[in-house]
Amino acid sequence: MSDLALRKQVSAATQNRALAALLFLYKRVLEIDLPWLDEVVRAKRTERLPTVLTPSEVRRVLDALTPPHDLMVKLLYGAGLRQMELLRLRVKDVGVEDNVLVVREGKGGKDRVTTLPSACRNQLIDQLGRVKLYFAEDRALDLAGVALPAALERKYPNAGKSLGWQWLFPQHDLSQDPRTGIRRRHHFYPQTLARAVKRASEMSGILKPVHCHKFRHSFATHLLQSGTDIRTIQTLLGHTHVETTMIYTHVAKMGAGTTSPLDRL
Repeated sequence: MSDLALRKQVSAATQNRALAALLFLYKRVLEIDLPWLDEVVRAKRTERLPTVLTPSEVRRVLDALTPPHDLMVKLLYGAGLRQMELLRLRVKDVGVEDNVLVVREGKGGKDRVTTLPSACRNQLIDQLGRVKLYFAEDRALDLAGVALPAALERKYPNAGKSLGWQWLFPQHDLSQDPRTGIRRRHHFYPQTLARAVKRASEMSGILKPVHCHKFRHSFATHLLQSGTDIRTIQTLLGHTHVETTMIYTHVAKMGAGTTSPLDRL
């Protein structure tokens, strides 16, 4: 642990993961009780402000993306979604008529409802049309239905073959489920979207590090800057504690309304 901290200078999170692995090894695997190991001081994580894109930078990234990546990033930014929340959206969770998205089993296993941007409406209707085409192909081939969460596949064996449970962003090609060996249609791969976002940010000439989660940070910050109250943003983001959401107030107000003394000379 000292070597990790002093010589390799790894982050506090990496140090704490290593400590957790040691605790698990001795307590659960070797079944050796080492009381002093519980008293090892855990590394304190440094609080860092999230990197946020400006509205113009978001627009530049969107302009550099092609379908369906542009729609996916619009939802990341416009609805404040995490990457896997986006990829795990199903047809039944999209309310085009009432402009809502239902996020199932987000971080912490919680469901929530967030806003669906009206600007995505036409593209979403087109995307739903593509999903129906994939669905018709899969049913014609009598493929296994899409994977269902937890034990639902046993409880409702045919639900995965219904349109409502299909992925909103399905893969073009079929793949074999590594856990079951079943050939079926999986949702879009996170690595594919991440590469598209990175490529678009480089094409846009943005020097900030840009990845999918930056759009969620930007969503929260831009809502704060436009006057949306913190409790509403907390609900939309799915944060349990408002303190987690408060980090964005520091970003939103950073330097705002302050005149540098240099400008007064």
